[in-house]
Amino acid sequence: MRAMGIALLIPWMAAAQTGNPPGPPENAAFVRGVLLECDARAAGELSVRTVGNRVLRYRFDPKTYVEREERLIEPVRLVPGETVEVLSDTVDGYALRYARTIHVIQPVPPPPRTPGRLRAYDPKTEAAIRTGNITYSGVVFRVNRQRVVLHTRQAGEVSVLLRQDTRYLADGQLVDAGSLQPNMRVFVQAGMDLYNDIEAYQVIWGKILSPR
Repeated sequence: MRAMGIALLIPWMAAAQTGNPPGPPENAAFVRGVLLECDARAAGELSVRTVGNRVLRYRFDPKTYVEREERLIEPVRLVPGETVEVLSDTVDGYALRYARTIHVIQPVPPPPRTPGRLRAYDPKTEAAIRTGNITYSGVVFRVNRQRVVLHTRQAGEVSVLLRQDTRYLADGQLVDAGSLQPNMRVFVQAGMDLYNDIEAYQVIWGKILSPR
């Protein structure tokens, strides 16, 4: 955080040389938060919500140094919801702090999905079983190494990802992934992954599903 603050001081120094409103360096303040709103004009006000849930307002003008992805942009191109770092100071005659530099922090994307080989669950090496908070019962319409598509009564057609460690039970016995075939009636315990896709933790079928 301190290194980023130092980095933001560099464009501040450059902007100061171009005639920005003077402000004593000792009054500079560095804030990181989420942009709530920004006036859609060359000069106006913007508000930022900090991690501590404080809402701070700043004044900006065409001389405010605004950067996204290492490129200068106009303040009107800022988007509410973006994470920003603001370097500001006080200016005589103004109630709001003056935003000298605004740096947009780009979100870190989740790691790319890398499909791997399916393998049967081994209770000796993988004792922890995820149960999930989503359950489906239905008939297998289509299945491959990456996913199974179910016809269900409660949700219609549902596509569920198959994990490397998905557990398969037939008549109460562990089986491998190849035992799952179309037209089987199954019960699936699942949850959501980082990509908001449904993934299966356990797929169960056979006599254990039949009512007594």
